Amino acid sequence: MTLYAIFDPKPGRRDLPAVVPEKFSGFAALLPPLFLLRHGLWLELVAWLVSVVALMVLSGYIGDAATFALYLLTAIWLGFAAPGLRRHALQWRGWSPRGDRVAASADLAQLEALR
Repeated sequence: MTLYAIFDPKPGRRDLPAVVPEKFSGFAALLPPLFLLRHGLWLELVAWLVSVVALMVLSGYIGDAATFALYLLTAIWLGFAAPGLRRHALQWRGWSPRGDRVAASADLAQLEALR
């Protein structure tokens, strides 16, 4: 069972409620740029690209092993931070938080939110 944050769309839109799982995102950790693009997190994508370029520049000074370790740490951090980034982006776009639901899947949480 997972805790899901439920967000209602802007007033006047006929979208379904959005559900954000409150757990580690493997997709965000393994493929950070694709995760950020998929959820429209443009500023975070720019920050990610700047950090990768900075790591590439620093790799000559700190070594390849340290560069890989820092990249791995930032990818894992993004996996843990992904739900918070998504919640913040939804609120910034005008979606209003309704509450939390515990459900076995995102579809069931969304179905409970429709009731």
